[in-house]
Order: sequence, then structure tokens, then C-alpha cells
Amino acid sequence: MDTLNILYLVGAILIFASIMASTLSARLGVPLLLLFLIVGMLAGEQGILGIEFSQYALANFVGQAALACILLDGGLRTSFKSFRVGLKPAITLATWGVLVTVMVLGVFVTWLLDVDWRFGLLMAAIVGSTDAAAVFSLLRNGGVKLNDRVQATLELESGANDPLAILLVTGLIALNVDPDGQTVFGFLVLLVQQLSFGLGMGLLFGYFLSRLLPKIHLAEGMYAILILSAGLAVFAATNLIGGSGFLAVYLTGVLIGNHKVRSTEHVMRVMDSFAWLSQAVLFVVLGLLVTPSNVLNVWHYSVAIAAFMIFVARPIAVYTSVKPFKFKDREIGFISWVGLRGAVPITLAILPVMAGIDNAFMLFDIAFGVVVLSLILQGTTIPTMANLFRVRIPTNKDPKEEHEVWVSDKASITLYEFEAKSGAFAIGRHPKGISKSISSNEISVFALVRGQQIVVVDESTKLKFGDSVWYAMRGNHASKIAKIFNDTTLDRKAIDDFYGDWLLSPNVKLGDLPFFTEAMTSETLVKTLKTTDEDLAKNMWEQTVAEYVTSHLGTAPVSGDTVVISNEWSLVIKEVDDKGKLRNIGLKYQEPVAVTS
Repeated sequence: MDTLNILYLVGAILIFASIMASTLSARLGVPLLLLFLIVGMLAGEQGILGIEFSQYALANFVGQAALACILLDGGLRTSFKSFRVGLKPAITLATWGVLVTVMVLGVFVTWLLDVDWRFGLLMAAIVGSTDAAAVFSLLRNGGVKLNDRVQATLELESGANDPLAILLVTGLIALNVDPDGQTVFGFLVLLVQQLSFGLGMGLLFGYFLSRLLPKIHLAEGMYAILILSAGLAVFAATNLIGGSGFLAVYLTGVLIGNHKVRSTEHVMRVMDSFAWLSQAVLFVVLGLLVTPSNVLNVWHYSVAIAAFMIFVARPIAVYTSVKPFKFKDREIGFISWVGLRGAVPITLAILPVMAGIDNAFMLFDIAFGVVVLSLILQGTTIPTMANLFRVRIPTNKDPKEEHEVWVSDKASITLYEFEAKSGAFAIGRHPKGISKSISSNEISVFALVRGQQIVVVDESTKLKFGDSVWYAMRGNHASKIAKIFNDTTLDRKAIDDFYGDWLLSPNVKLGDLPFFTEAMTSETLVKTLKTTDEDLAKNMWEQTVAEYVTSHLGTAPVSGDTVVISNEWSLVIKEVDDKGKLRNIGLKYQEPVAVTS
């Protein structure tokens, strides 16, 4: 009994310490997942507590279950809108991109370690895929608003590339153990089986569960337990029939999350806790499993492999995968940089150890070092790189908080919190006056919070700096109210610098805009526009702004996309609806660049 209680105590303390360490994450700029790893290492055999833990089978069990839970939660929060702008490039990255990364990195590893090519490819396959836990955590909680195309591509890639990575590792382990018993045809059959069964099971059970939820009535906390147990069942059943359980559980989450019903909100709230617990347990266990001195013994290999992967293999894979989809070079650069490695490579590195492959422990130690370097180098620089590659979108239309309240099985009201910032238009105005100026019957004031206290709203109430107002809404009005509360001088300048000083209707013709009167004259057409065909240049003025943008973009539009009209003028997409239709477009002027001979 004492031993059991000691296990409970130590396990609870480790998880508690991990969660408390999360409060340092934002202050230190260190990815939270790295802190979980550090807690595990400090508790390990060469750490403060000196816990000896070498149960690779148990760690693999924990890793598989935790990753399934993380992918299920990631799927629940993946909107179908992401599929519109990021599905094709993400699937290409998750297949061709992984193969290119493994092939290019495998050649380098084989040369670096001076090993058989099968062993080199195995090392490359272990670290060849991005990690869903790291990507979801750092992108969604990093406080950076990214271009939708980039965000969707990265998230969908991380959720979809695990099947091929696991298959490659499994196949290469078999190739190392029994080289003569493996064939290319057998590998391809296994690949098709994994993907098709995973896709089929995910779609089938995702559809079934999304239709089941509205028909049952449970205590609020039970819905998430039901979905988690069902998701793990789908994961395990798919694996048993030879499919990809990770792909199946991710798709199951996507279908459930996009079928909004009363119970979905309860699922989202509790699943968020399950996902964080899974990440904490997973990374702490992996930190316990590693021996720091062994990692330090091969640190030079980890540095070399991480550097080659980040600066050579990943960029080649990303460029060849997404360039056909008309991605801009700056978007390709950022996607290449955010090829985050996390729990998946470490979990995959356990498999060669369990299979008894020679030098498998070296693979594990190198993979661990690569993950730590990736989290430090790439994870801590996401905001900086987002600015450098210009994929960060300035916005003042996001509420501070939002909570959906279902008033019946099919109807909901959303509560939004808005905080009055310094210099915002909302200051000095009545909260009800703000809501009535936008919609008189779909928005109502729920609460006004001032100095941590609820204030009664009467006719004389005027908003002050720091006030928080909760509005209950039906309809899509949150972004309009957010602008009123968030529209500070700095925000306005950043947004105007990004989108331009003029906001255009997508339906207005270019030729009707007064800015281009001079450019439309025959003397200046060819000089100012990006064409030498005068007839073509004249025809463009008959196009609407939306027609011109879509014809020159060549891909699904997202906020932040820019189309150049001339040396001085460009159009910047400001808002796109859920169906991909352009709503608002900014007109931006920049001083023409002088051309010297």
C-alpha cells in the first residue's frame, strides 16, 4: 500500500509541478512543452528525485494514448474553413513532404553517422514528421494571429502526417531486422491500407458520433468522457484492422467539432483539460525516460541533424510540396521554419528500442536532442519569424473572451467579453448605445465589470479605460464591437500600414476609382501597370476589385493576401467569409521605387 501511495504522490507532484511551471512559459518565452520535459528530466535518475524509469513499453503505451487524445482535441477545434484554404497543401506536405524530408535527411544521417543506409533512413523517419501536440499548442496559444492559409496548412499537416511517419518507421525497423523479407510493393500496399482504413473509420465513426450527440441527454461532464472513450475506441479498432488510428481519431474529432449542438460545447470545455493533461503526462514521462548524460554524449549529432533538417531538408520538402499551390515565398519560408518536432519523434524512437535494433538507444538519445533543439530554436521564435516572413495579421476585431450558452438543443447565445483599451472609441460611451448602433435586437448588455466588480448599468453609465463589458449576442456582430473597444491609435496605425488607408467594396470597378484616373490614360498605362499589353491594361479597368484580385491570386484567398496593381498601388484582402467570398479589400499606396540605370 505504501508503494502505491508513493506512486500516487510522486505522479501528482510531477503533474502539479508541470502545470505550475506553465506560469513561467509566457514570461520566459519558453514553449510549455519544453518545461514539461524539463520537469520529467529533473525527476529522473540523474535529476533531483533520482527516479529510475526505463519502462519503454509503458512509455509507448502512455505516448500512444496521449497522442490520440491530443489529436482528437485538435480535430474538434479544426474548422471546415481550414480545409478550404489548407487541405491540398497540407495533404501534400503530409505525404510527399514527409518522404522528401526522410530521403534528404536520411542521406545526410547515413554520411554523418557512417552507418548503413537503412539505419540512416530510420533515424530520418523518426524525426521526419511535425508534431501535432507542439503545433497545436504553440500556434493556438502563442498569441500570434497568422495568415489563415499558413495556419491551416501547418495544423492540418501536423494532424495528417503521423500515419506516414509511423508507417515509415515501422517499415524501416522491419527492413533493419529482416532486409530480405521486405519489398517495395508490400510497403505500398501497407501504406494504402493504413490511409484508406484510417480515412474510412474516421469518417464513418465521426459522422455517427456527430449525429448521436444531439439525441442523448447526459450530465454535462459526461459528454466529453463519452467522446474521449469513443475516440480511443476508434483509434484502437482502426489500428487492429491495419489502419492508421491517428488519422481516424483526428478525422473523428473534425466531424464532431464542426457539427455544433448543445453537447458540443460541453465536450470542448472538458476536452481542453484532457488534452493539456495528456501533454503534461506524455512529456513528463518522456523526460523521465531519457538519461541526460547519454543525450549529452551525442549532442553534436543532434545539433548537426537538427540544423540540416531545419535549414535544408524541411525547406526542400516544403518548397516542392506547396509551391504548386501558389504559396508566396515568405509563406513557404515560415512554414519551413515552423516544422516543430515534439512528442511524436520521441515516441517513435521508442519503437526501435523495443524491437531490439543495434544502437537503438543512440537513436533515442539523438531524437530527444533534436526535439529539445526544435522546441528551443523554432518554438521560441514563432512571433519573430511571423513578423520576419510577414505572415502575421494585425487585427483589432477579436473579443477578449467568448462562451457559448445553449438555451435549447438547437439554439445558442454567445457571451463575448470586450475590454476598453486606452484611446478606444468605446471610452466615454454608453455600453447599450454601442450595441444599438450595430443591432437593436440581436445584442444586449449582459454585465459591466469595473475594478473586478459588477457595475449596474443605468442611463448615466459611461465606459472607462479598463472596463470589461459582456454582451450576449445572436448573429455575427462580435468583430464590429471588438473594433470599437480595441481601436487604439497604435492598432489603427498598424492596421492602416498593413491594409492601406482606404477600404473598398469588392464589387466596385477599378476604373471607377478616382485614384487611377491618371493611370488610365494611354500615356501612362504601360509605364505604371504590370503589363506591356495596352489593350489588356485597358480591359482590367472594367473588372471589379474582387475579379481582379481572384484572377491574379491563383489560390483560395485569405486575409493579408496582396495583389499589386502598379508600382504605387496594391490591393490587400482584409476580410473573407467562411465560403471564401471577399468581403473587404484595402487599397494601399506606397512611394514608387526609383529605377536607376
